[in-house]
Amino acid sequence: MSLIKQLWLAIIALLLLSFIGSLAISITTSRFYIEQEIRIKNEDNANVLALSMSQLDKDIVTQELLIAAQFDTGYYREIVLRDTGGEVLVERRASDYRGDVPDWFRGLVDFDIPPGTATVQDGWQQFGTLTLQSHYSFAYASLWRSVIELAGWFLVAALASLAVAAVLVSSIKRPLARVVAQARDISRRRFTTIQEPSTRELRDVTQAMNALSDSVRQMLTQESQKLDELRRDLQHDRLTGALDRDAFLARLSALLEGDDARATGALAMVRVQALATLNDRLGHDAVDKLLVELVNRLESLDGDAQTALVGRLNGSDFILALPRQTDLDALHAHLRQALAGIAMKEVRLPAALTAYSPQDERSALLATLDTALAEAEAAHATANVVIRERERPALFTTHAAWRSALELAILQGPDLGRYPVLNAYQRVLHFESPARLELDTQWQSAGVFIPWLARFGLEPALDMAVVKRALEQLRAEPEVRLGVNLSLAAIMDAQFTTELRALLEKSPALAARLCFDLPASQDPRAIASLRGFCSALRHLECAFGLEHVGAEFTRLADLQDVGLAYLKVDASLVRGIHASLEQQTLLRGMTTLCHSLGILVIAEGVVDQQELTQLYRIGVDGATGPGVRLS
Repeated sequence: MSLIKQLWLAIIALLLLSFIGSLAISITTSRFYIEQEIRIKNEDNANVLALSMSQLDKDIVTQELLIAAQFDTGYYREIVLRDTGGEVLVERRASDYRGDVPDWFRGLVDFDIPPGTATVQDGWQQFGTLTLQSHYSFAYASLWRSVIELAGWFLVAALASLAVAAVLVSSIKRPLARVVAQARDISRRRFTTIQEPSTRELRDVTQAMNALSDSVRQMLTQESQKLDELRRDLQHDRLTGALDRDAFLARLSALLEGDDARATGALAMVRVQALATLNDRLGHDAVDKLLVELVNRLESLDGDAQTALVGRLNGSDFILALPRQTDLDALHAHLRQALAGIAMKEVRLPAALTAYSPQDERSALLATLDTALAEAEAAHATANVVIRERERPALFTTHAAWRSALELAILQGPDLGRYPVLNAYQRVLHFESPARLELDTQWQSAGVFIPWLARFGLEPALDMAVVKRALEQLRAEPEVRLGVNLSLAAIMDAQFTTELRALLEKSPALAARLCFDLPASQDPRAIASLRGFCSALRHLECAFGLEHVGAEFTRLADLQDVGLAYLKVDASLVRGIHASLEQQTLLRGMTTLCHSLGILVIAEGVVDQQELTQLYRIGVDGATGPGVRLS
């Protein structure tokens, strides 16, 4: 039984005890008082009547008339005149009770009053004995009326007391509910903090639990920072902070082989020409500052800097990948401006630009950039940027055509893929369901149309259509769990969250079998929106997870209270893990930290059995990718 129910029962029991006690005391006191009064009345009336009879003639008719006149007033239960031998001379008796007082109440009270007795004289001799008993009907009615009035007043007082108690219980219940919710969160390894209540006992408990949550958050932050430092040591250039060659090429391969929005974007390569000569002329310190500034400016080129990847291919060559960036002309202008801002008279920074799309060959892209970079080096400008457009068929030639085609495709509905996420025992955790749209009579992957959707602000519309199609499939397949991707634009759209909640509340059983793959981002606004989105849908028991997690793992401490069910590690950290001790160390640390929070770890982009075997040895809970198939 809950504490609140016990408290209510205690309040009700206390009120009932008070009522019963007050009622018992009132009835007992009133009964004693009434009995005393009636006994005195019996004695007085008997004496008065006997005195009157003593003064009259002693013939029976006269005595009987006097007794009858007294009895007919209606206040007497019996009047009996007996002679000195005990024989009844005159007798008048009434029914035991007259009135509407309940029998049970009369049985409960049961007046026990002796009759009044007096002697009737005939001169100096005793004529007889008069016995008089008053009727109890009026006494019962008076006592019953007082009980009803007491019960009425007590009912009013009880209702007022219950209203006050309800306010008090509510003031206790609200903070208690928060404490209970926090305890449940901690049991689920979600270390949340709550506002401290005013109640001292609850405040002490809350302070202790908040202290526990804070200590766990600090531990997570420290462990995340250690893992981030390890990742930077293993994958980043120590001077500039850019990704080293192997790490960048692994990230680029993962982008090109993906089936999502990141599979389309732009690549830029910048060369610090004559780096060795610059070191001799300017000194190592000045050149080091120049390289750091170059990397910082490359990272800031994208409006969504969280997705930009900057790598250092060798001492003088730097490469930038901007997923979802399709406007090469705008990027060309920004890149020229950025390079011109850091170029000194002695420094030349030629650069090359090209676009990439799904299933492009990495080697072909790098060769294209090398060719364009050689052309830029041949020019005499300080910061020359050459764009190398690669010939590829275009689905539509104008913005209007793209918009019309996308709106029609969304209206017709997307097609959902079906890729299993398996654990070490070949059990399906859920199926990934990436969306495809029918454009120009062919089904196209997300990498083709997502940049255009983002340009037209149609991402929330697509995500809503995807969820509706997923619900249709779940309704047809009762045992299946589906994972769908949601865009950051949709998550940050309050109207989308409201509509999605209303849609899922109509089918809560289906909603419980939905897994939402959410974009991993380090943007504080995105994290706040992500927290609000998960909070709005948490009661539907949907599963939430982060996809493509790489560097974003460092913000896990900020998301530990969201209620994440799983985390999908980016394919760039998985590729070739069986041959890389550094990657194994990094992924093992991520897995251990996630497991301490009750979060499953799923590896993306697994291509062969060697990778899969090593991942399961490390402790990864699930895997997906080209090399993961149902047996």
